[in-house]
Amino acid sequence: MRAALICLIAALALGSLCVGPAGLSPGEVWRGLVSGAGVDGLIVRDIRLPRLILSLSVGASLGLAGGAMQGLLRNPLAEPAIFGAPQAAAFGAVLALYSGFSSALSFALPAAAIAGALVSVAAILVVARRGVGLVTLILAGLAVSSLAGAATSLAINLSPNPFAVTEIVFWLMGSFEDRSMRHVALAAPFIIASIAMLFACGAGYRALTLGEETARSLGVDVARLRRLTVVGVALGVGGGVAVSGAIGFVGLVAPHLARPLVGPDPQRILLPSTLIGAALLTAADIGVRLAPSVTEIKVGVVTALIGAPLFLWLILTRRGALAGDA
Repeated sequence: MRAALICLIAALALGSLCVGPAGLSPGEVWRGLVSGAGVDGLIVRDIRLPRLILSLSVGASLGLAGGAMQGLLRNPLAEPAIFGAPQAAAFGAVLALYSGFSSALSFALPAAAIAGALVSVAAILVVARRGVGLVTLILAGLAVSSLAGAATSLAINLSPNPFAVTEIVFWLMGSFEDRSMRHVALAAPFIIASIAMLFACGAGYRALTLGEETARSLGVDVARLRRLTVVGVALGVGGGVAVSGAIGFVGLVAPHLARPLVGPDPQRILLPSTLIGAALLTAADIGVRLAPSVTEIKVGVVTALIGAPLFLWLILTRRGALAGDA
């Protein structure tokens, strides 16, 4: 199963490097990667390779975050946005666009998005330190999410510049267009830290399937597990939103596609969810370049158009399993 997913990702990666306005053969892609010379090298190394790395890493972090959230909450409908990190990261980026800092400083946009995600994490951790239950944490996350969404809408509504409004709306749709290795370098530390933290929590998620009291008797620090998960999800999602904009449904759908392959064990679901998330987002990014349109369709639109019907299909075909998981 893992080998099949890795082969699928490798095929999608090759397709991502070949597909675009200037179509390249696999041989031309290889020469461009190795030598970096000429037009082929410019297209592959400077344009398509950063885009590929970001689609793989952001998709992987979203898929893993979804698997972690469903393992922590023991609910198949949980997703990364439940603690408000994506919405807060989006609001931070919108502030950079609204204020004009994104035009003056090249890194203002991603830096503001990451700062927004970290602020949301800090707010949730303040609540978590009071020893509250999981339901209270979820409610706090929903409050942060609603507040960030409302603030984003207010910024769009009050913007005096129609060009800024257009830029904000397009950014909120999510895209990997015009990304460079600088964006990769900015997001990579946060995504790597997120992946390391969430994989380290896998045994805790498995113990939680027996209930919190039983997990505690097995030596699991449930409060620490919650904090690690919240921080890990926020770092990964915040780093991804910082460079790609808002992208939905990957974190929700990837664990459901992984579950039939490995069973309901939340620890075993983490790795295939990561691989499936990377494959889904890379396939969506290839799709936006193949779609016949004057301007490139935003990848967040594609993931929503595909993810929502797919999730409805999963609900209809696996009603009994979902009811049992819930």
